[in-house]
Amino acid sequence: MPDLGPLWLSIALAGATTLLLLALGTPLAWWLANSHSRLRPAVEAVTALPLVLPPTVLGFYFLILLGPASPLGAFWVRVTGDALTFSFSGLVVASLFYSLPFMVQPLQRAFESIGRAPLEAAATLRASPLDAFFTIVVPLARRGFLSAAVLTFAHTIGEFGVVLMVGGNIPGKTRVISIQIYEHVETLNYAAAHVLSAGLLIFSFLVLLFVYTTNRRGDIRVG
Repeated sequence: MPDLGPLWLSIALAGATTLLLLALGTPLAWWLANSHSRLRPAVEAVTALPLVLPPTVLGFYFLILLGPASPLGAFWVRVTGDALTFSFSGLVVASLFYSLPFMVQPLQRAFESIGRAPLEAAATLRASPLDAFFTIVVPLARRGFLSAAVLTFAHTIGEFGVVLMVGGNIPGKTRVISIQIYEHVETLNYAAAHVLSAGLLIFSFLVLLFVYTTNRRGDIRVG
């Protein structure tokens, strides 16, 4: 009987990351799509950093940032009694940044494709900005939201470098499916590694096929 613990842990990590980034990434994507601030290029660059930086670099700095010796890590220890490093909570925090562009960029493109005209029309009807966003923008950008959520979930499922640096390889706590594959390869258990790797390969292909098919139908491009 295969050990399904890493699979369920990966799903839990991807689910938590996706839900949190929907809440955090939506206002950021909206600001990027509509702002004319001089800070916008810098914010876009920071958002896109995980696309170009090696995961081990991000993992190293998150290991320092979340460690008990850092202000954030020390605060977490005082509040919860546990360290952020080598914990599921630490994996979630690191994953929020690592998967950020996969949430923000599709949403930003979707918001930009809508433009300001629907909101201006809503304003003439005395709709508040918040009401106009949820009743007009969200329905029009639904394919963007779907693409962003699916891509974020799939990308988090496949994390390796960041989760290895921040979480290590603790069974039932931080050993996600990508770490399980690495362990199988280290122990020369290629058959088990092949099964898990093939599963992730098929999953990734189906996710991309779904996203590109959805975007073609909705004429929304993923950045």
